Amino acid sequence: MVDAPASRIPRHLAVIMDGNGRWAQQRHRPRAVGHRAGARAVNLCIDFCLDAGIQALTLFAFSSENWGRPQEEVGALMKLFMNALEREVAELHRRGVRVRFIGERMRFSDAIRARMDQAEALTVGNTRLQLAIAASYGGRQDIAAAARSLAADVAAGRLQPQAIDEALFASRVALADLPPPDLFIRTGGDFRISNFLLWQLAYTELWFTETLWPELDAATLRRALDDYASRERRFGLTGAQVAGSQDETSA
Repeated sequence: MVDAPASRIPRHLAVIMDGNGRWAQQRHRPRAVGHRAGARAVNLCIDFCLDAGIQALTLFAFSSENWGRPQEEVGALMKLFMNALEREVAELHRRGVRVRFIGERMRFSDAIRARMDQAEALTVGNTRLQLAIAASYGGRQDIAAAARSLAADVAAGRLQPQAIDEALFASRVALADLPPPDLFIRTGGDFRISNFLLWQLAYTELWFTETLWPELDAATLRRALDDYASRERRFGLTGAQVAGSQDETSA
């Protein structure tokens, strides 16, 4: 369990699960072995969020650029994805987890798309944890799709261009019904967001670790949440303004 006030627990956690391939290479094993080990870390992360009371978890599973990886690795990832959909969804449903997918799902096989649809339909009413899997996803792609949606409404006469503001645009990007991520974690030692949730991460707290994804443990996640709890989130205001707002809220 995480011992912190509810106000200091992120509502929405976004994670780039990096380091599977390097974990396998360090052990002189195929990269696919690393991806299988990484799947176990996914379950640990979900367990942690359920225990901590985190409301939403978004995992970057497969980017739109990952299709360019060697065909053998992509094939292994697709097999692993299909196996996870077949094995894990019923248990997630039992535990009250809603599963959804964001990204260009038309690039997946018919069998995988059918399993994705089934997982979403089965778990749609669950509220304990909102689990979003970003698969064949890119932040620029997401923003472009939102722009196309708004442009289509303008062209059809349903929307005036001057009516488009940040709030309306935000309603057209992925995960519009969830609060933006409060905390972003990237494992694997790289210090970038790699085209992940570009719109949604505007004011998200970023946390990076050298830990490779298959080596993730609850202690690492606790360190991330402890660091998050120690930060002052100002959203463009001054520290004094934030403190005053908190005083008014607690009064």
